[in-house]
Amino acid sequence: MYEVVLTTDRTMMSNHHGKEFLGFLATGPAIKIPEKIWFWLASPPVKVDELGRPREAPYGIRKVEAILVDAGFKAAIIDPDHLYKHLGTMQVLLLGHHDYFAYGPPSSEWWSITGKEPINRVSFKKLMESPAVRKAREKGVRIIAGGPGAWQWLWELDLWRKWGVNTVIEGEVERVIVDLVEKALNKEDLPAYIYVGPHDSPSIDEIPVIKGASVNGLVEIMRGCPRGCRFCSVTNKPLRFIPISKIIEEVRVNVRNGVTGAILHSEDVLLYGGEGVKPRPEPLKKLHEAVTKEIGEKGSLAWSHVSLSAVKYAEEEYGLVGDLMENYVLTGERRYIGVEVGIETGSPELAKKIMYAKSAPYPPEKWPEVVEDAFSIMHENSIIPAATLILGLPEETSEDLVKTVELLDRLKPYRSVIIPMFFVPMGALKNREWFLRDHIKPEHIDVLLKCFYHTLHWAEEIMKKYYMKEFHMFPARLLLRLFMWLVKREVERVVSRLEYRLKQ
Repeated sequence: MYEVVLTTDRTMMSNHHGKEFLGFLATGPAIKIPEKIWFWLASPPVKVDELGRPREAPYGIRKVEAILVDAGFKAAIIDPDHLYKHLGTMQVLLLGHHDYFAYGPPSSEWWSITGKEPINRVSFKKLMESPAVRKAREKGVRIIAGGPGAWQWLWELDLWRKWGVNTVIEGEVERVIVDLVEKALNKEDLPAYIYVGPHDSPSIDEIPVIKGASVNGLVEIMRGCPRGCRFCSVTNKPLRFIPISKIIEEVRVNVRNGVTGAILHSEDVLLYGGEGVKPRPEPLKKLHEAVTKEIGEKGSLAWSHVSLSAVKYAEEEYGLVGDLMENYVLTGERRYIGVEVGIETGSPELAKKIMYAKSAPYPPEKWPEVVEDAFSIMHENSIIPAATLILGLPEETSEDLVKTVELLDRLKPYRSVIIPMFFVPMGALKNREWFLRDHIKPEHIDVLLKCFYHTLHWAEEIMKKYYMKEFHMFPARLLLRLFMWLVKREVERVVSRLEYRLKQ
């Protein structure tokens, strides 16, 4: 049994039916569907052993588990429904989350538009009010929270106190977590808040190899990003490439535990081994060759994120995107991949102000052209982008929004999902004002509707040709279609209300 237990709520502790994008449903409220069914569609429970240890767990929590195990602690990740099994030995409870209170994008947008708490917030509150966590508090268990969503505790001080959270850590924890847990076990005083800045970021040697399988086989290939977008906190981290040997160790951990797929994770997969913002073919080919050898033809391979400028440069300079797809990714039973990309705005003028290097090595004046060319390349190579736009960026004007609408019109021919998100103050812009429903202008509604109908159109083809084709996914497929129909009605209702308000 374990003295240090790591966990998170159900929306994070799930493999989302093996479909990573289904997990994004947990960022919204249960619209016209019973909450239990919504949970099953977005975040079904994972398989666990007799101790409640999940077969797959979120990657970031796996990293913390590995640090503590390597340091000699009796530590393990435990599924939230099985915490009660460890109340007799648990002395420290570590929590991790991407979006504890639904303040991140796109959760905050759904919440602002619908007025209903997103499922991820509901789920985390249920965890913290659960009998097991209440009993742990009564027994004096020290509670430490971290992860990408750690900053959100600063907006929920009452819950911080109510739930007895001793410490919140923001930033990369490799260099501080062992000492903090040691102090917690020794019943020493703990700092309320720890911010780990770039100067305390771990080196490659300090980043451990995971001990158990990660959700859907996600493995980290690099940390940090060189582009410096002002709205993003990742740019605060120094750029580090994980050696291929270390990446393969983690792929093997996943394969040994029955997870044969791999999701290569970084803020821009195509910059792995690159020169600044320019992709290089050799390290990318070596990486893909090594990973595909481990997972075999039946294993799925995907990318988490790429930048649109890297897609354009890699293909036009080297034919690299087509090469990687044909020879490594879309082989055997693999027919497509999905990937997250950031459009953010269609305005070159706004791009210059808030994401000057997003288009590099191309100038920001060519940003709309870069976006369209990259979408065309991905369309031709069976890569389905899930793209984000940010509404309400500081210094945004009506003219900027018109440029975004014009770009969306140019993207109509390309298979994709485009998600508009309300600006959340993060990164260099963390002191700016949140963008909420009351700030919406007519031009924002134009962008919202363009995105919605574009996504609805292509979602039909994506589901028909690519997504959730397995027989066992038939019930989830039906529910997803019902969800799309309900969202269409909800969006039209909300837009109608907003348009009426703007006319008053």
